[in-house]
Amino acid sequence: MITLKNISKSYKQGALEIPILHDINIEIEDGEFVSIMGPSGSGKSTLMNIIGCLAHPTKGQYMMNKLNPLEVEEAKIAYIRNHHIGFVFQSFHLLPRLTAVENIELPLIYGGMRKRERRERAYEALKKVGLNDRAKHFPNQLSGGQKQRVAIARAIANEPTFILADEPTGALDSKSGSQVMEIFSTLNKEGTTIILVTHEEEIASYSRRRIVLKDGKITQDWRSES
Repeated sequence: MITLKNISKSYKQGALEIPILHDINIEIEDGEFVSIMGPSGSGKSTLMNIIGCLAHPTKGQYMMNKLNPLEVEEAKIAYIRNHHIGFVFQSFHLLPRLTAVENIELPLIYGGMRKRERRERAYEALKKVGLNDRAKHFPNQLSGGQKQRVAIARAIANEPTFILADEPTGALDSKSGSQVMEIFSTLNKEGTTIILVTHEEEIASYSRRRIVLKDGKITQDWRSES
């Protein structure tokens, strides 16, 4: 379970303090598929960064299961990001000189996994996203949709507590975007918790819960019955 209690975030700009988030309260159960939505400037990217342990709130509490990421040293936070959170970004973040399978292995190397096990994990993840025949391809040999599927494989290889996806279809055409969202849906049906940041209604429709932000506040939080 992910719990955010009274989370606020502000940034200093000279002598001014610019508020971004105001008293955010959210509980996300294991196995949920949640979309965080809102216009530009609503605070959704800041909220994503806090959930992903990429930024600290100005005040409030954050619990990831029984772990409080706000009360541990930086080395432990890096461990949390590597082992508990699978990141998927709009721009893929694949290293151009590494093959697909090598890109997937990279966070496993950082996690200290042995070569044989990490190679097996990487191939298993590629198979899940339907790209086991592209393992030796470099990013410039892949389409945008294939690159994003490699990025998803990289995110799930370490069997994280949840996947945090930031506008994962933003750089894709509609067909590739649908393929990517179907993969997320399948992973969720298999029990993976997914938190998706998007501004697109069509993409959010794949989730079963929507949290809408406006001016740094939650204006809607509802679950679909289906």
